[in-house]
Amino acid sequence: MSRYRYRALAADGRRVRGELEAGDLAELEHRLRALGLMLINGEPCRRPGWFGRRVPRRELIHFCFHLEQLLSAGVPPFDSLAALRDASTHPRTHAMACALLAAVERGKPLSEAAAALPGAFSAVAVSLLRAGEAAGTLPQAIRDIGSALTRDDELAAHARRIAIYPAIVGSILLLAVIVALTQLVPELEQLARSTGQALPLQTRILVGLSHGVRDWGGALLLVLASGITAGTWALARSAALRLRADALRLALPLVGDILHKLALARFAALFATLYGAGINILDALRATEEAVGNRVLRAGLRAAGRSIEQGQTISDAFAAAGVFPPLVTRMLKLGEHTGALERALGNVATLYQREATESIARLQAAAEPALTLLMGGLLLWIASAVLGPIYALTSHLPG
Repeated sequence: MSRYRYRALAADGRRVRGELEAGDLAELEHRLRALGLMLINGEPCRRPGWFGRRVPRRELIHFCFHLEQLLSAGVPPFDSLAALRDASTHPRTHAMACALLAAVERGKPLSEAAAALPGAFSAVAVSLLRAGEAAGTLPQAIRDIGSALTRDDELAAHARRIAIYPAIVGSILLLAVIVALTQLVPELEQLARSTGQALPLQTRILVGLSHGVRDWGGALLLVLASGITAGTWALARSAALRLRADALRLALPLVGDILHKLALARFAALFATLYGAGINILDALRATEEAVGNRVLRAGLRAAGRSIEQGQTISDAFAAAGVFPPLVTRMLKLGEHTGALERALGNVATLYQREATESIARLQAAAEPALTLLMGGLLLWIASAVLGPIYALTSHLPG
């Protein structure tokens, strides 16, 4: 089968664009007619379709919410997907709905259809769908997927807050320094040379920096770009280097602890969701490996999974992995003893998410004034280095 890009006419007169798998144009027309669409034209795709790209998380959250509502109301999966396809305005969401609909039409379960769309559904989502189909609780599974996506969106927003303010202040500061060194300082140097005036130390330093930027700025940018390219190439080809880089991120002062808590909150929440859906522990661990977003923790989860396969308890396996804090192992042990592992993991996720939020708030509260003072101090130094000679020159002018 090939994938075709098509334009079709809906029953209400709307023109619909999308992509669908078919053997030829005749089969494409037949499939579209079954979906209530009349083919206008179609052609084979010459590039990976929208379904191969990543669907925005917010779009997935909305899609899961509406799909869960339709399924809970008793609408069959095929009709629910058809309704969402017709209502979708985002091109990637529309293409995703078309791909799911085509797979379901061919008799595939929804979990298998979702597994073929890695740009939309993660391993966690596929595992939840498979468990929901097996237990007959597909709406609940889709609700759990939406909740997990919402949680991930909140955690990602917390992580973004760490970088937003420093990035803004740093960009303004860098722009101000570049303008001063390339535009203002050369004029000041020319003025000082024309009058024969001796420049103070701080102005000479500024003039030296200006010469360095003008003479070597292009070379420095080239070296920086080459370094970034070489580093990216090395990371892409060395698993050991990627592991070391992730370990370094967790060891960063202030920020590393926050990233560690965010990763643990994501792991605990997803593991609790999968375990509560009836998925066995080993499969749940495998599904959450990619979700933690850090290779050190991912290696720890794999080590814990191997220990559990060898007969160790969950808490002992996590303690032996050596990368999980004592709080996690204590809560796992408590969950094992009380038979409420899902609840214990949920408490871990809530605790770490709250701690990460509070840590980010404290970091922002300290970073904002510190960066403001840094920017003000640097700009004040530049202003004094520029205005000092000008003031000295004007003070020696005859009255």
